[in-house]
Amino acid sequence: MAELLPVPEVAAGATEVVVAEWLVTVGDEFAAGDLIAVIETEKAVVEMEAEKGATLLRTLVAPGSTVDVGAPMALLGSADELTTDLDAVLAELGVTAAGSAEPPATVPATEAAAPPSPSAGTTDGARTFISPIARKLLREAGLSPDGVTGTGPHGRIRRRDVEHLVSAAAAASRAPAAPTAPAAPTAPSAPSAPTAPTAGAGTGWTDVEHTRLRRAIARRLTQSKQEIPHFYVKRTAVLDELLALRARLNDAAPTKISVNDFLIRAVAVAHTRVPDANVIWTDDALRHFDGVDISVAIASARGLVTPVLRGVEKSSLSAISAQVKTFVEQADAGRLQQQDLEGGSISISNLGMYGVEEFSAIINPPQSAILAVGAGRPTPVVVGDEVAVRTAVQLVLSVDHRAIDGALAAQWMDALVTAIENPLSLVV
Repeated sequence: MAELLPVPEVAAGATEVVVAEWLVTVGDEFAAGDLIAVIETEKAVVEMEAEKGATLLRTLVAPGSTVDVGAPMALLGSADELTTDLDAVLAELGVTAAGSAEPPATVPATEAAAPPSPSAGTTDGARTFISPIARKLLREAGLSPDGVTGTGPHGRIRRRDVEHLVSAAAAASRAPAAPTAPAAPTAPSAPSAPTAPTAGAGTGWTDVEHTRLRRAIARRLTQSKQEIPHFYVKRTAVLDELLALRARLNDAAPTKISVNDFLIRAVAVAHTRVPDANVIWTDDALRHFDGVDISVAIASARGLVTPVLRGVEKSSLSAISAQVKTFVEQADAGRLQQQDLEGGSISISNLGMYGVEEFSAIINPPQSAILAVGAGRPTPVVVGDEVAVRTAVQLVLSVDHRAIDGALAAQWMDALVTAIENPLSLVV
């Protein structure tokens, strides 16, 4: 029997997604677990698996469309049903037009045919369909749904409709007011001196609409600084022995190992030696992790993402290097899965390749820390009674004070620097 395929909630709290691509065509049969569509969330692109075997009778959403979670995206059934009146089948299921649907009726049939009566959220007796997130954005902007043109099914007002309206209103407020006609002079007057042009007058600009990923980054980092009490611990680590060991390993290793791979492994060693730092804060408890999962900040072509390496305390340097390279490729192609971005208690953000000497990073919630890594530079270092030049790197740890106290963070940083300056501990 034919049934509707709803848009899944592929990310916790998501209210809408983009159906980026269909991996099957009308008439195709597929089995449970087969990939049938590509769904884009704010943070990742997810390949959607079929929950059970069926035949795709009709798609209700075109590729590239933004759809509310739970809305119908396709009609599924058996191959025999391809020759039936699918429009009638869709009507029976509550779909009144291609790509649109209403919730199943819960009123008696005699009442179902009656037109809806005007109520709150109606205009001239016609119901206004609006998604919850769009209603919230309108309320925050102090705007009314009246006059908003919805692009969703049945003219449903969606998030992007409100965002376009708010952007247009902001642009209008920035535009110079139209000049008013001058009043007729009562008597001839001498011409006034020319007025100097206002600084910046006539300067144009181009608005580039925020991507879903950029909005997600902005929201999460704003939440982090507002809700997490950050404090910072700084240390300097000498890299000379690590660089020498790396050079020897890369002479023989099929996969080249980066300095960042060593640092990821060093973070895992520090978490193992100071396990009380391998925690996150939750509303009800302090969650201690048995293994070490570490997020790595990647500046992909699509935006900043932080995929998670699992079980790093058990991983070799070559395995870490291979996994990071895979994440970089997936991030650039937009193929990171939702589960790749969830978990872990700490992140690493390395800007050393850009020549940045030192910086402080914002914690990626719900994690409890993030390590900011600068560039390795020749630095005067006291060795015994003499001053020598060594390659040193600045490390800044941003810490959630709810989960980790200052003394514990200092112990963890000491364990990290010890591991970095004794790099053999990272390969055994």
